[in-house]
Amino acid sequence: MPMPVNNSERSFARRIDLTSLQLFVAVCELGSIGKAAEREFIAASAVSKRLSDLEAVLGTPLLHRHSRGVNLTPAGESLLHHARSVLFSLDKMQGELSEYANGVRGHVRVHASISAIVQFLPEDLGAFIRQHAEIKIDLEEHLSTEVIRAVQEGAADLGICNTANGTGNLQTLAYRHDKLVLITPRGHALCAQGAINFEAALDYDQVGLHSNSSIYLAMRQAAAIVGRTIRLRIHVTGLDAMCRMIDSGLGVGVMPQRAFELMHGVGKLESVELLDNWATRQIELVAREFSTLPLAARLLVDHLARRPQEIPAQQPEPASPT
Repeated sequence: MPMPVNNSERSFARRIDLTSLQLFVAVCELGSIGKAAEREFIAASAVSKRLSDLEAVLGTPLLHRHSRGVNLTPAGESLLHHARSVLFSLDKMQGELSEYANGVRGHVRVHASISAIVQFLPEDLGAFIRQHAEIKIDLEEHLSTEVIRAVQEGAADLGICNTANGTGNLQTLAYRHDKLVLITPRGHALCAQGAINFEAALDYDQVGLHSNSSIYLAMRQAAAIVGRTIRLRIHVTGLDAMCRMIDSGLGVGVMPQRAFELMHGVGKLESVELLDNWATRQIELVAREFSTLPLAARLLVDHLARRPQEIPAQQPEPASPT
């Protein structure tokens, strides 16, 4: 049951003027009432009056006025933070609603891990958009931990990521499986073994993804279990950068097999199967509650959950005969 809004909260919301908030932010950004008045095309006296009225409503000084301009009081610093948040939300609301006016009848915010984006989402989202051209999808790439946090905080309607480190009280649906492999320069000593446990790779320098990525966390945990540490040479933020570093002799690295197969021609590299249990992963759809998602988001969830659990990597087209 929603909490009732008391009369003082309702009165406060009605007395706050958005134009005054905009002018307050402008004064803070420019450090001067006169400069803010010029930028906003309004008389300086009118700006000063609105700021005084705002201070009266809030019951506390917001600015220290002096001959060189203005400085924020502690209350003013707090208001500036909240005012920017309010104005940003209004701009975002206007942008989304204008898209509905222009014919976009749905808007889904999706945060996904790099593994999901590189391996599966281009084809899956492409197929969805061809069926639902009126729905707009905002897709952002984040670490799996950040994807889960965004869904928890409401910054994303839907998350797509590896959930091995837990999801709190979020709901999940199976999406895809992927398989991690070790990437090495062609002809590396580990290639001759065909398949290895990750422990065998700990004798070599490593090219790792971000230190908080699910892949690197799994590598670090696997090393700790056998009482070893990772000989990390460099952290990179993308799988293509990892391949280039490995090709240049900076070490070996772990990435999803299908992602490696999709990156045709990025160096003279080979993949080695990892026998560790953690190398086979489940990528899942994550939401606060799937049944309460907006219709557009539920359509996307239904589409992704129906996709085949395994699809072959794209193969390069054969060369034309000369």
